[in-house]
Amino acid sequence: MGFLGVDARQDIHLDIMDFKLKRIAQAAPVIIWEYARDSRRGRARKPPGNLRLCPAEATVQARPSIRFPNGPILPDLLPLAAVSAADVEALLDAAFGPERRGRTAYRVRAGLSPIDALSFAKVEDGRLVGCIQCWPVQLNGDDGGALPLVMVGPVAVAPDRQGTGIGHALMQRAIAAAGEDAPLMLVGDAPYYQRFGFTAERTGGWRMPGPYEQARLLARGGMPFRAGILAPRIALAA
Repeated sequence: MGFLGVDARQDIHLDIMDFKLKRIAQAAPVIIWEYARDSRRGRARKPPGNLRLCPAEATVQARPSIRFPNGPILPDLLPLAAVSAADVEALLDAAFGPERRGRTAYRVRAGLSPIDALSFAKVEDGRLVGCIQCWPVQLNGDDGGALPLVMVGPVAVAPDRQGTGIGHALMQRAIAAAGEDAPLMLVGDAPYYQRFGFTAERTGGWRMPGPYEQARLLARGGMPFRAGILAPRIALAA
C-alpha cells in the first residue's frame, strides 16, 4: 500500500517513470515519499508528523535512486506584485548587470507587464533575494497565425544567496501555477533547464527580433511544431 507525502522543508529530484497528477498544488517544490507497509506486522507504519498526504489521483512510480539537491524547499514565496518595482530592478541589476536590458529577450517582452499569477518573489528579513517573472508573448507564425505563449524569466537570485535552491523553487512554483501542459518558453541553457522539462525539440523554426542562439530557445508544455518569430502579446499584457 503506498501513499505520497509532502515535506515542506526539503526538495528532491526523482527519476519519475509515470506521474499522472496533471497539476501539482500551488506549493510547487515537493518531496515525494513512499509510505510502505510494515512487512512483519502487516500494517502501514504511522507517517512522520511533518508529512501530509497528497491527492489520491497522484500516481508515481519512482526508480530506487533519489537525489537530494543542495538547497531547501521554499514554501513562503510571495506574489511578485507584493514587491516594489524598484527592488525588483535592483535585484536584476545585481544578478545580471545593467547591460541585461540590451538582450534580445527584452525586445520580445517590450511594453508588457509580468503575469501576476505566475510571477513570484522570495523575501528574507525584508530583503528581496529572488524573483521570477513570466510574460504574455506569442509566436507570430510564418503561416499568418499566432501561437500564445508564456515567456518564463528572468529568474534572479541575489549573488550571496545563489546556490541555495531559491532559483529552483521559483521555477517550480511558476510551472506549477501555470499548469503541466501550459505552453511555456524561455531563453537559457538547455543542460540546466531540461530538469524542468524545457527542451529545444519544438523550437527549431522559432526566431527572435535580434541576436540569439537557436539552441537556447527552449519550450515545454503542449504546443505544435511551428515556424515564426517571437513577439509581445500586447492584447493580454494588462
